[in-house]
Amino acid sequence: MPSRPAKPAAAQPPSSRATIADVAAVAGVSKATVSRFLNQADLLTRDIAAKVEAAIAELGYSPSPMAQALKRGRSRLIGLVVADVTNPFSVAVLRGAERACQQAGYMVMLFNLGNDGSREREAIEALSSYQVEGFILNTLGSDPQALAAAARLHKPVVLVDRRHAGMQSDFVSLDNAGAVQLAAQHLLEQGWRELLFVSEPSAGVSSRLERLQAFNNFIAAHAGLGSEGLGGSAFESREAQGEDLDQALRALRKRAGKKPVALLSSNAVVTLRVSAALARLGWRFGSDIGFIGFDDTAWAPHVGPGLSAIAQPTDDLGHIAARCLLERLEGQALPPRQILLPGQLVVRGSSQRA
Repeated sequence: MPSRPAKPAAAQPPSSRATIADVAAVAGVSKATVSRFLNQADLLTRDIAAKVEAAIAELGYSPSPMAQALKRGRSRLIGLVVADVTNPFSVAVLRGAERACQQAGYMVMLFNLGNDGSREREAIEALSSYQVEGFILNTLGSDPQALAAAARLHKPVVLVDRRHAGMQSDFVSLDNAGAVQLAAQHLLEQGWRELLFVSEPSAGVSSRLERLQAFNNFIAAHAGLGSEGLGGSAFESREAQGEDLDQALRALRKRAGKKPVALLSSNAVVTLRVSAALARLGWRFGSDIGFIGFDDTAWAPHVGPGLSAIAQPTDDLGHIAARCLLERLEGQALPPRQILLPGQLVVRGSSQRA
């Protein structure tokens, strides 16, 4: 009679992570001795230290970095809150800040608001529960309760790109007025005579308001230029309203008449929406309409004749923000600083008239 196949052995549940108590039991010492080995091994005899070391190796024990840091009174964690992690600007700033923090022996914890300003307080309170030592905030700046929550914690805060009204903190940003001047002046020199500034909703967001104000100032200063003059207007683009953007572009062409028209996009998110709108309308960058956008993305050279852009020094913005925070953590008592960095005009085919 054929023998039955052997029954497979039942799968063993994965072993739980070894604890300091497990190490103590295997080594035959107290938990206090294991703790002493982890923090001040030179206080133990060679024999006892060897036993503890062997037990740690046998069990694969690894002490919790958070627990170790809190014992020393320092978590070496930096809390970073960004408005929208899908925005290439936020990601690039994050990289710059993270590199600077790592070089100084800190780690970054990220909280993404998803452009929901009502979550700013939640973000600060959530990160503070992990004992972060300070905050870098790239938020909408629209929640006064978040400002109060940050103040109660008595931890240093550095703001990036967007101001919080009433918050006396270091502020690091692009020079928005100078960047808009740079872009609009280039469009003017290329012969575009009717401009449209397209942005996301600007209410309560300082960087968007600064760019809009700079655009309006430029138009006002050049309205009497030549026989035609320079015309300009602004449009706020909302994510789910592509049809409204299409209508705004048609109205721009109608209003301009024979004057060449061009767009200035306030960030990479808006640039994508503009690209989609032009595709729906069958218009071409550079020939049917001029264009410059804030943020020089990796894909900008590959759209149409290449998209002209204002490149932001995102890596420097993140790095400088982190350095400002680290200086505070090192005990430097400095007055609040405002650091504005210049943008760079990158000219491609979309802004040059044929």
